[in-house]
Amino acid sequence: MIALENLSVVWPDFELRDVSLQIARGEFFALLGPTGSGKTVILESIAGLVRPTAGSIRVAGRDVTRLVPEQRQIGIVYQDYSLFPHLTVLENIRFGLRYLPLVKRPAQSWLDGLIDLLDLHRILNRLPLNLSGGEKQRTSLARALAVQPALLLLDEPLSALDPRFRDEIRYSLKQLHEQLDITLLMVTHNFDEALYLAGRVGVLSNGRLEQVGPTEEVFQRPATRFVADFVGMKNIFPVQCRENCLEFAGLRCLLPGRMGSEPGHVALRPEDIVMCRQGKFLPPMVEFSGIVERIVPSGLWYEFTVRCSGTCFAVVLSRKEMIQKGFSEGAAVCLGFDPSDLHLIMEER
Repeated sequence: MIALENLSVVWPDFELRDVSLQIARGEFFALLGPTGSGKTVILESIAGLVRPTAGSIRVAGRDVTRLVPEQRQIGIVYQDYSLFPHLTVLENIRFGLRYLPLVKRPAQSWLDGLIDLLDLHRILNRLPLNLSGGEKQRTSLARALAVQPALLLLDEPLSALDPRFRDEIRYSLKQLHEQLDITLLMVTHNFDEALYLAGRVGVLSNGRLEQVGPTEEVFQRPATRFVADFVGMKNIFPVQCRENCLEFAGLRCLLPGRMGSEPGHVALRPEDIVMCRQGKFLPPMVEFSGIVERIVPSGLWYEFTVRCSGTCFAVVLSRKEMIQKGFSEGAAVCLGFDPSDLHLIMEER
C-alpha cells in the first residue's frame, strides 16, 4: 500500500534522511519518536503537504511523489480536528465530496455506514462549537473517510483529548480498522495507543528510522540504545562478557542465552526488577542491595530510584504494593531480577 524509498526532506534546521518503509494494505502502522524526530514530516510528505528533497512515495502501486494532495486519494486527520466552524457536522462530513467527479462519489450507504459506525446520528445538525472533543474528532474521522481514501493518515489524533474521550476515539479507530479494512498510518508519542492499535511500529530519531517491526517486538527487543531508552527500558548499562558471564553496573550474572555478536549494552525494564526489604531470592535470580534515593508517584504507579554500589536502578511498583510494603526514601532494600529478563543490545557498527 505505502512504499517510501530513500525519502529525504532537507530544511535549514532539520533533515529527514533516506527513510525507506513498506506498509501493507490493510495494516495499522504507527510512527513513534520524540518531538522533532520527523514523524509529521513523513506524514505530510505522503499527504502531499511537504515536497521531498529526494526519494519516492508510492501509494497503492502509484507514484504520488509529485502529485498535488487532492490527486492522491489520501485522508488526513489532525489532533486539532480542523473542522469548519460555520458548517454542521453533516456538512463537514460531506465537504470533500464536492471535489470528486460524480462518477467517483461514494454511495449514500457508505456515508450512512460511517455515521452509524462513529455514532454521529444525533449530532448531525450541530455546529462544531457545540461538540465535545470526542465528537469533534469522530466528525473529523468521518469527513476524512467520506471520500473513500486509499489511505488514512492520523497525526496525534488523541493527544488533544481528555482521558475519557481518548478511550472513546481509540476504540472507534479500532472498529474502523477492523470493519472497513482500511490502511492507517498514525503518528503518536503515546505507547498505550501504539500497543493497542498498531500491528507494527517504526521508531524515528533525528530524522532517521532507527527500527521497524511488530509492536511487541520493538518494545521488548529494541535494536539500539536509543530505542531501548525511548520505549522505557530505563536501566541501560555498558556491558562486558567474561567467561560466559555478563558484567555490568557492578554485577555479574550468567549469560541469559546464546549471542550472535558482542553486546554493547544491557537493558532491563523497571517493572522486571523485584524489590523487598530483605533478600530472599532463589536461583537463577540475581540479588543485590541498595538504598532508596527517590520515590516519585506516577498515577497508579510509583517510580523508585535505588542506588546500588555507585549505580542507580529504576524500579516500578504498583500503588497497592507500595502501600503494603511501606517503602520510604533512605530505606535499605534488596533488588532481584531473572537474567532471562535482560535484553542485550549489540554493538552498533
